[in-house]
Parts: sequence; structure tokens; C-alpha cells
Amino acid sequence: MIRKLFPHPAESLLLLVVWLLLVDSFAFGQWLLGAFLGWLIPFCFKPLLIERPARWHPLKLARFLFMVIGDVLVANFQVARLTLGRVEALRPAFVEVPIELDNELAISVLVSVVSLTPGSLAADLSADRRILLVHGLDVPDKAAMVAEIKQRYEAPLKEIFPCSPT
Repeated sequence: MIRKLFPHPAESLLLLVVWLLLVDSFAFGQWLLGAFLGWLIPFCFKPLLIERPARWHPLKLARFLFMVIGDVLVANFQVARLTLGRVEALRPAFVEVPIELDNELAISVLVSVVSLTPGSLAADLSADRRILLVHGLDVPDKAAMVAEIKQRYEAPLKEIFPCSPT
């Protein structure tokens, strides 16, 4: 019953805090309005939100996020070096990466990470969510790119968000 009334309690609390900070007032009326918005927004958008899986590993997620931040920093320098060099030497390519993830949140994180990393962009996800089309700025070896995405990003996401066996 409580879960139906408050489908995302953490998000509701976050919205309340953000509201109070935005209006820069801790008056009782602002608390009421913030609480109402904190309840209404997640309640109305519940069908659009991806549910957090019952089993997940937050410490592994934190380690994964630090690795991704490091990858983004390194990739920025690599892309700068590539674009400041001979542009005609670049080998852009589209690569199909098979995905074994079956958790919607894990797939969303994978697509986001690939797109956030400079030099690569998730261009499309197949309807069955089994193939991710990735565009790479410089791809000398397609198989190596697939192996790197699967090893660096997909494998940790399988540990963070355990998927059902296929």
C-alpha cells in the first residue's frame, strides 16, 4: 500500500530537498508544497521510470563510476590528440556490440557510458535490446573495440545489476 502511494521514496525526498534549496526558504508552506511535488512527480511519472532492481551492489557501482570517470578523462586527451593530428588518418566506423544484459537500468547505464566517453557514441539499440550500434572516432580494430566495451563496461554492469540467466 505504501509503495503504491510513494513509488519512489528516495526520489520524493530528493525533490523535496531540491525544492527547498531552489526557493531558498524553509517556511512551512514551502515544506508542504515541496512534499506535495515530491509525491506528485514520481507518482505521475511512475510508468516512465525504470525500477531499481531488487539486487544490486552499490560499492561495485561506485568503483565502476570511478573507472568511467578515469576513462572519460583519458579519452578526452586521446580525442584531442587525434583531432589535432592528421584528420585524414582517422578511421571512423560503426561497430555492432552484442549485449548480454537483460536489466533495463544496466542497459541504460551501458548506453550512457559509451556515449559519455569521448570518441565513441551509442548510435542505436536494437528492438530486442541485444545489439548496440556504436560509432567510434578512430577504430583500427572492430573486434578489439567490441572486446573492450564488453570487458570494461558490460562485465562490471553484470556484477552490479545481476541479470537473470539466459
